[in-house]
Amino acid sequence: MDETNYASPFSWRYGSAALRELFSERERRRLWRAVWVALARSQERSGLISKAEADDIAAHANEIDIASALAIEREIGHDLMAEITVFASQATVGGGKIHLGATSMDIEDTVETHRMRQAVGLLGASLHALLGAFAARIEATAELVCMGYTHLQPAEPTTVGHRLAVYAQDLLIDEALLRDAFEALTAKGIRGAVGTSAAYERLLRGSGRTAKDQEDDVLAHFDLKARDVATQTYPRKLDYLVLSVLAGLGASLSKFAADVRILSSPGFGEMFEPFGPKQVGSSSMPFKRNPVLSERIGSLARLLPAFAQTAWQNAATNYLERTLDDSANRRTILPEAFLCADELLSVARRVVDGLRIDERRIAQNLRAFGPFAGSEVVMMEAVKSGGDRQALHEALRTAAMRAYERLAAGGDNPLAQLLADDEQLTSVLDPAEIRALLDPSGHVGDAPERARELVARIRALPPFPHPRALAESL
Repeated sequence: MDETNYASPFSWRYGSAALRELFSERERRRLWRAVWVALARSQERSGLISKAEADDIAAHANEIDIASALAIEREIGHDLMAEITVFASQATVGGGKIHLGATSMDIEDTVETHRMRQAVGLLGASLHALLGAFAARIEATAELVCMGYTHLQPAEPTTVGHRLAVYAQDLLIDEALLRDAFEALTAKGIRGAVGTSAAYERLLRGSGRTAKDQEDDVLAHFDLKARDVATQTYPRKLDYLVLSVLAGLGASLSKFAADVRILSSPGFGEMFEPFGPKQVGSSSMPFKRNPVLSERIGSLARLLPAFAQTAWQNAATNYLERTLDDSANRRTILPEAFLCADELLSVARRVVDGLRIDERRIAQNLRAFGPFAGSEVVMMEAVKSGGDRQALHEALRTAAMRAYERLAAGGDNPLAQLLADDEQLTSVLDPAEIRALLDPSGHVGDAPERARELVARIRALPPFPHPRALAESL
């Protein structure tokens, strides 16, 4: 990090080293040159460039000189042409044939599609690792009964594993959408200024080869395919598609992180993110154990829908065959969206791997609020045994309100005793049966089985696809 200039936190603080390198300026220019080499090799086959010229272009492809290119760009105002100028000065034999027939987006969009597919593949692998971590946690807690909450109020019992399965199920949806986005990411192709391949068709006349042959040569080098038609760019709709999927992934992780924050608060005290032995929770309050990892997830996830919204505007206003008002923001939104999602997955994995579950507090909350969930079962069984449904409902409601008042005053939940002493109920149900029906551990339905079924789905996932990496040597 250059400490004397502003640097995006995504260039040093957030995201993996692999993704930072992928979206680095050096790698972008290296990949530009890889397209020019692939194009030169194809044009060599067509007789447009000699073998000596193509060999010379390839021989100098890795001599990246960003400082020289930026100096030229300051004079001419065009980054790609500046790179061509530097490249041509290095490749003195073949330099005059670099970029023959091409337009800037033939080069840049090929590179951006390639980089996005590489990035999606990396995110997919991270997501699979996170799902694996969830699967282990779900399996271990599939039958650990806890209190369920709706409206942030006690509701009915569930299991910790079932709750964790809810988050994992959201991530399985994201995995499927990310897989679809990977397949949808197609290149513009090598088709010239407005996508008609007119310049290439003219160049290739008499060679026995077509612009489509040339395009196939170049795209195969990057493991890419193109759609049937293009303008000067690939459809900017694809940027919106991918960034929308990343925004959805952010929503899933933010939901999980928000619930961890809630459950780690003193009122619940059931689940906590990891906290290191030397970790500082607050600069002024040494006792604090703030859920900073979960808060970081919530904070960064908010950026993703904003990136997607910008991509939407780019797609919606890319007038006619192309305008340039998407160019500047794409330099930010594409790499930073991927780096943001990458950081979210990494931090979420840390939280899941180090998740601390307080079974004592879970049992305490279950004792306090769990019996209320059994009141409906008591009513149903009492009616089946001959009781009056309306009268019983009022009796249960009255007892429940008294029990809540006792809890609010700091006492234990007296509901079981209140119902066991109620003559309307005991006339149709035995007090021991009433107590058994109020036991919350028997009110989780098929939650354990459903949690385990989700684990099986996770473990049956096929590997996430990943494109062939372009060799360092061109």
